[in-house]
Amino acid sequence: MLMNDDPIKIGVANKEGQLGFVFTRGGMREGAGRKGIGVTKKVSLTLSDEMWDKLEQHCHDQGISRSEAIRHMIETHYSS
Repeated sequence: MLMNDDPIKIGVANKEGQLGFVFTRGGMREGAGRKGIGVTKKVSLTLSDEMWDKLEQHCHDQGISRSEAIRHMIETHYSS
């Protein structure tokens, strides 16, 4: 629920024609927001239940996402 009186507009971002909400102050600006760390590609990964449990426990213990954990593993493997 909005708690201010700023009107909302729906605008098209400069990036790939995506729709987004634009407030009268702030909002979508070129270069605003979290900077990307690379290219996102969707993959499917098949692991045993035991491996998934180990991965989930590792993520929980480290306080990181599954993607972050797998990305770190891949980067560590290929950086040596």
